Amino acid sequence: MIGMGIYLGRKNKNAAQFTTASGSIPGWAIGLSIFGTYLSSNTFLGVPGKAFGGNWSAFVFSLSIPIAAIIAARYFVPFFRRTGEVSAYEHLEKRFGSWARIYSVICFLLTQLARTGTIFLGVGITLHALTGFDMRLIILVTGIVVTVYTVLGGMEAVIWTEVVQSIIKTLGALIVLLLVIGNIPGGISEIIKIGSEAHKFSLGSLKPDFTTETFWVILLFGIFVNLTNFGIDQNYVQRYHTAPSEKEAAKSLWISVYLYIPVSLLFFIIGSCLYVYYTGHPEMLTEVKRQVAITRLGSVSDMQIQQLANKLTVSEVGDKVMPNFIVNKVPSGVVGLIFAAILSAAMGTISSGFNSCATIYLVDIHQRYINPYLSSNQSLKILYTGTIIIGIMSTVTGIAMIGIKSIIDIWWQLIGIFSGGMLGLFLLGIMTKDTKSKQALIAVLIGSLVILWMTFSVYLPQNLSQFKNFLHTQMTIVVGTLMIFTIGLIISKVSDYKLTINESGKKY
Repeated sequence: MIGMGIYLGRKNKNAAQFTTASGSIPGWAIGLSIFGTYLSSNTFLGVPGKAFGGNWSAFVFSLSIPIAAIIAARYFVPFFRRTGEVSAYEHLEKRFGSWARIYSVICFLLTQLARTGTIFLGVGITLHALTGFDMRLIILVTGIVVTVYTVLGGMEAVIWTEVVQSIIKTLGALIVLLLVIGNIPGGISEIIKIGSEAHKFSLGSLKPDFTTETFWVILLFGIFVNLTNFGIDQNYVQRYHTAPSEKEAAKSLWISVYLYIPVSLLFFIIGSCLYVYYTGHPEMLTEVKRQVAITRLGSVSDMQIQQLANKLTVSEVGDKVMPNFIVNKVPSGVVGLIFAAILSAAMGTISSGFNSCATIYLVDIHQRYINPYLSSNQSLKILYTGTIIIGIMSTVTGIAMIGIKSIIDIWWQLIGIFSGGMLGLFLLGIMTKDTKSKQALIAVLIGSLVILWMTFSVYLPQNLSQFKNFLHTQMTIVVGTLMIFTIGLIISKVSDYKLTINESGKKY
């Protein structure tokens, strides 16, 4: 990866080449790159973990992607290609003022810290199980490697390395699946039998219940998160500009969708197969629980470790079962390929995040508020510096997250907090013509308060239980987005009505 960064980095003579590869990347490569961004180590570990501890309900998230892609290909891609703005948030300042741009930039940067932190954590968990090395050391070394090749290669290195990484990680997943099936007596028929009895293939309850993780909750969550990805996430918007035409940009979007749905299903199948395998090997599941207890408690007595291990449920150890299986059941040599696949799953998403964060800093902060008259060399130096800084911050975030229960759950919670306000503001900007800056600001403030209440009210004491959020945490981004859009729309309509009455000379 560092070698590819050095080779591809020869073309980086200006900021446009570093941030958009000067619009020279074919659509199929961008599509593989977007697919690679979706298929992070969160997918590689978190998805089998969710299927192991529960069922396939989280697969509904994947099924929601085509809905978001239809909207994005029809409206978002043409919009950003038409504006020509490399930043996803520059138009928000033109629409609502500088506060809107600053707000969205802050939310995006926090989202990226959360995303890259959880991905680093996934790498640390897996490679710790495979090698025995300290998780902090693994995260640190991975952070250095990704930062170096992202700095050296820019967006072109990000995209082409993700093309390679996408192939490696998909191949790695297929090998894991074949090895798990091969280690289960009775094979596929036994997997279907035990999995069906345990309801492992269920897509969740179809009841219209939004307080638990039902089919409808995840579907709504998926639509809104994927609209956020395709519409306001700099990782994706920046790639639209790397394509030579709008048609190629839209094509890349659909390639990523066509690839991600079957491959994500592959990981759910792996999780269900692992459940069947560990059901037949309870001693290995006991060992996994003990390892998790040691990670959480550190240097304590053996009795305390065992007490915690006995209390842990299968859902709390789901992220750890695949690394444990790889260590114990995968032949030497093949482990190396899977090792590379897991690293690839992490590095692709992280590198694109680093590049997009550096781009946002240059365009939305430095050129906007510090020095708008930068030379090509100055712009490149700032992009290099920004990449290094976000690399350090993300690595530290990953280390700080060591010990959390579920990678997927924590990531979904964090994205609900940071992305709800961004998407609501973005939709308000492109779907309404009359909403003014103050009206949008009021809507964002109210919506942000609702998002914070939905997120943190669960920690209220029992005597204040009536003030707790009763909806599932994944509804945070849905409610937050709709709240901002609806309030902004209502306020603007009321204001227009009052203005019309006033101009007619009547009292109001």
